[in-house]
Amino acid sequence: MEAEKKAISLLSKLRNESQTDKPITPFVEKFADTDIWNQYLEYQQSLLNETDGKPRWFYSPWLFVECYMYRRIHEALIQSPPIDDFDVFKESKEQNFFESLDSITALCIHLQEMMTTIEDLDENQLKIELFKLLQISLWGNKCDLSLSGGETSSQRTNIINSLEDLKPFILVNDMEHLWSLLSNCKKTKEKVSVTRVDIVLDNSGFELVTDLILADFLLSSKLATEIHFYGKMIPWFVSDTTVHDFNWVIEQVKHSDHTWVSKCGVDWENYVKMGKWAYHDHIFWTGPHEFCAMSRVAPDLYAELQKAHLILFKGDLNYRKLTGDRKWEFTVPFHQALNGFHPAPLCSIRTLKAEIQVGLQPGQGEQLTASEPNWLTTGKYGIFQFDGPL
Repeated sequence: MEAEKKAISLLSKLRNESQTDKPITPFVEKFADTDIWNQYLEYQQSLLNETDGKPRWFYSPWLFVECYMYRRIHEALIQSPPIDDFDVFKESKEQNFFESLDSITALCIHLQEMMTTIEDLDENQLKIELFKLLQISLWGNKCDLSLSGGETSSQRTNIINSLEDLKPFILVNDMEHLWSLLSNCKKTKEKVSVTRVDIVLDNSGFELVTDLILADFLLSSKLATEIHFYGKMIPWFVSDTTVHDFNWVIEQVKHSDHTWVSKCGVDWENYVKMGKWAYHDHIFWTGPHEFCAMSRVAPDLYAELQKAHLILFKGDLNYRKLTGDRKWEFTVPFHQALNGFHPAPLCSIRTLKAEIQVGLQPGQGEQLTASEPNWLTTGKYGIFQFDGPL
């Protein structure tokens, strides 16, 4: 009990600091990223005038403070062995999975039915199926526990039946670019034997299942030959995927009492064993930096991403870090907002839950603001936003 008491005491201190606008303090416990974080805190300090004092909770950039809070939660645990590897969000992530089981079952059945005819699908049918699974992965991104304070945000309806009704809510739709890139890779496979798609994951639970189903289709359709997944090294933003979540979801699907659902889990486990799927984590993903700093701060990760033919970035936090979480004009090109971050052709797949969006048509953002003042944060709208040579 002593470890639990210590962790609770440290978390109470954190809550008090955040509620009373205390100065942001350096990390004390030695961990893989402690120096990186403390250097970044010094950088934030350097941006202030001498009269401003220390960076504080209420007056520092929101993205930085939000990430700092989750890193402090982790520090409270690593300072409290033997519970230093305890995931405080594990229960809510698993609840999200179990509450979405009907939808997960429907998706797995859809995938397995499609697999029986995949060899016979012509180009156009393959494209239609890819677009369907991309959209399922997009709307699966609505299930974000960090926005609901950990309250249930599971998927209870069969999302496949809703896709046509949801299409008008896709504000930027670059799916054609994705098809063009992947189908060209498939056609030139004689020259290049590997087509690699990287997926930078967001939420565990239902959304992760939609990503795994998309990844399974990419392999089975030969649009890709290997898939690399990137998750978080520590529990993050309540529902973000860790290696434990990744393996746990595959295990749960494998042990389903529905034959076709179970087959998905068996296949996914085999892909991992055969090296067709690889899971990676890196301390950079839970750091304070936006992605344009990756080549400087984490050159090894940047070099790894450069090996991909296409990178899919799931969710809002990735979009905020891609674009620096700045107050961009709605019409600023996505390429410009990436601020030099171009490791490979990439696509953001997100439902909008943060007050940032670029690459819109002139007047599009203003029109939405006039009719729906909260359109940027409700998760009602989504994007497939591509950057790369066409």
